[in-house]
Amino acid sequence: MLILVGIHPPKRETFDLATRTNTDPKGVVRDVDVYAVQPWGLYMARPAPGRAQFHYLESWLLPALNLRVTVFHFNPGHERDQDFYLDVGVYTAGPHAWHSEDHYVDLVLRTGRQVAVADVDELVLALQEGLLSRADGERAIRTAVDTVEALARHGYDLDSWLNTVGITLTWRAA
Repeated sequence: MLILVGIHPPKRETFDLATRTNTDPKGVVRDVDVYAVQPWGLYMARPAPGRAQFHYLESWLLPALNLRVTVFHFNPGHERDQDFYLDVGVYTAGPHAWHSEDHYVDLVLRTGRQVAVADVDELVLALQEGLLSRADGERAIRTAVDTVEALARHGYDLDSWLNTVGITLTWRAA
């Protein structure tokens, strides 16, 4: 069992469409190769310099679902048994920039097989320490549960589920 001592505040990012940059939770500004805005969300594709585990990432921010869906392009020797990584949070669209606030709970999807829930302990600790409101905590739990149920109903197939709510995600080959 993992015991956490202290917890970080919710991670916040900025996705600046005008400058084609992504400012990560630590304030590091990274260039973005592609931004694409759709009625249901924002797509971002960018290199991940300095990361041992992966060299490129692609994400869709889906505000109506309170989800960020990411595909990591892993470096040799760092591959993980996952197809999609889903962050639960709040994703806010703006005319020139989008913003995200991660609410700790993550889902790891293995298409056609299973979805695993991670970091609930971080959510609980953040709530205990007052870093997240009760309403945000409840939304995070509801989002995770609703997402797990939807994925299970659709055979753990993200595209199958999202197509039923009018969302079609596209990915580049990197």
